[in-house]
Amino acid sequence: AKVKMINTLGDDVLGETTLKNFQEQGIDTKYVNRVPGASGVAPIWVEADGSNRIICVPGTNFAMTVPQVQSALSEISEIDVLVGQLEIRQEVTAAAFAAARARGITTILNPAPFAPLSSELVKNSDWIIPNETEFAGLDNSGRAPDSDEVILELAKSLGCKLVVTLGEKGAALVENGKVVRVAAPSVNAIDTTGAGDAFVGAFSVGLGLGFEPEKAVKLGCESASLSVTRKGTQSSYPSRQEATQIISGI
Repeated sequence: AKVKMINTLGDDVLGETTLKNFQEQGIDTKYVNRVPGASGVAPIWVEADGSNRIICVPGTNFAMTVPQVQSALSEISEIDVLVGQLEIRQEVTAAAFAAARARGITTILNPAPFAPLSSELVKNSDWIIPNETEFAGLDNSGRAPDSDEVILELAKSLGCKLVVTLGEKGAALVENGKVVRVAAPSVNAIDTTGAGDAFVGAFSVGLGLGFEPEKAVKLGCESASLSVTRKGTQSSYPSRQEATQIISGI
């Protein structure tokens, strides 16, 4: 996939290394702004069982503005999918999603790090993809996604398409008023950090390639399952060759 990043980095060394990493990965950084201050960071603790805890410090992520994203989107002629999450201000993401949907672009929200969602952001999200903890936060009663009925109720209340990532159990897709469960490969997980991002990224690529949603979910599960067998976040993601093999195998 051709990927463009719209964001804001500080004038610190973390900003420099982030830009360098993007460029090495083939990410278009034309629309990444630089401003004085510290770049956003997310220190990660990994437990012995492979689970993790993350503390997000937004830094210059919160320097993003509505005019910035609207200007960037107006200049980019070809976009299939726009992905956002909650490390920048919700009103900025909501404005970006609104501009995208006006052009028929699919919008995907990963509600992480979790916070209650604004009605404007929900309204402009075609897809919302929470994990189990985020699902409980979105549900008015704080319920876990333990049954199809609970998942369907949340999808109905949000009024959008929903995919719930379920860790080793795979993912649940709400489609045409039904829950479709997609199993994940059985693997030995050593570090779950970034698995959700691996899923969302692969799912988004799948939709961009024209996959049906269930096939895109399978692509996400395969990619996330591979990532948890390795240490690290981005370093654990499938290589270009591995991604090609995963796509050809589903």
